[in-house]
Amino acid sequence: MENVKRIVVKIGTSTVCHANGAPNLKRIDQLCRTITDLKNSGIDVVLVSSGAIGVGINRMGLSERPKEMALRQAAASIGQGELMRIYDRFFTDYGSLCGQILLTKDITENPEGKNNVIATFEALLQLHAVPVVNENDSVATEEIVYGDNDTLSAVVALFTDADLLVILSDIDGLYDKDPSKFANAHRIRVVDDFDSIDAEISDSNTSQGTGGMITKIQAAKIAAAAGIPTILASGKNPEILYEIQEGRQPGTLFAAGKEKA
Repeated sequence: MENVKRIVVKIGTSTVCHANGAPNLKRIDQLCRTITDLKNSGIDVVLVSSGAIGVGINRMGLSERPKEMALRQAAASIGQGELMRIYDRFFTDYGSLCGQILLTKDITENPEGKNNVIATFEALLQLHAVPVVNENDSVATEEIVYGDNDTLSAVVALFTDADLLVILSDIDGLYDKDPSKFANAHRIRVVDDFDSIDAEISDSNTSQGTGGMITKIQAAKIAAAAGIPTILASGKNPEILYEIQEGRQPGTLFAAGKEKA
């Protein structure tokens, strides 16, 4: 897309991980290579990555997501380290630096904490590093949690003054009805009026992640209110970011509500 110099890319657990929670190395490799190539072309990229709990569950040998908060936090702690190790290895292979930023709502909603976070993002981007962001699930509790990385990615887009938010998901866009249930479902190419979206759109989650379609729409609303458009597209092939760069607009575009200040 023309005049896009900084993008936030959010990638979900079902894209980063296999069904058993093990990291999808082929896809992460493609993602890191594509992001590095975009950086080489002069575009700043911030990556908001889910997957820590899924990777941790796999490493802990569990068959399902724990119900106990302490076990989920332990899985996040184990998985986040493993996931960053993988990101660092692939980014290093392609000549990129990356740096981890873990956030919770109590930090980003505190004026001093917010300013510190923004300064850290800017420092990393000035160093041509890729900030890799996740919610700090190893310490987060209900009171300080965003609860899904879709919302977090929109907040990050605001903090970094991004030109575009890209949400890569296990679905290739917004449909007028649930495509898993209706063969005649049609993908909506552009949304420029959030009030026009069918209120009955499915909010089904994957077994690994926490976000559904409603959280993606809410994230797009947050971004649009700040003048940042959002594209929801399939994460099966991260090279779809090239299509977005070239203006071919795969998936669904949620138009910005106003011009950026």
